[in-house]
Amino acid sequence: MTADWRPAADLALARGRRLDRRIPAFLLRSPISRLGYWWGTAVGWCWGSLWSTGPVERRAGLWVFQGMPNWTFNRGGVCVGGCFLTGDARPSDAMLRHEAVHKAQWLRYGVLLPVLYLFAGRDPLRNRFEIEAGLEDGNYVRRSRTRPQTLSA
Repeated sequence: MTADWRPAADLALARGRRLDRRIPAFLLRSPISRLGYWWGTAVGWCWGSLWSTGPVERRAGLWVFQGMPNWTFNRGGVCVGGCFLTGDARPSDAMLRHEAVHKAQWLRYGVLLPVLYLFAGRDPLRNRFEIEAGLEDGNYVRRSRTRPQTLSA
């Protein structure tokens, strides 16, 4: 991944905020978006129940379906409503933190989320939903150092 992804990410976030101002307020964080979230969660439960061969557990506020065949989800997994569908590896706490943000996006946008996500593009470094969820937690970019290394004597 490119080392200088932050300027493009900042532009994507600004573009997303401008777009959000055009969405009627009654569609965002509303009973309508909540219905969309529950619809997404029902779809996630059905898809996960159908294909999961691993454990199903509640973690980080999500229903995590493990053991999904690779063709049933993109990248490292997919959040559909309140469900995270993923492969055989147990998701890390960082990954679940990332997916919990996607769950919050489902609560905010409801059924608009899949359409808005599609228009945001497949490049996670320019997709505002992935940027908001945390590119580092989602394993899209290397984790930056939180503190400078000190030289030992």
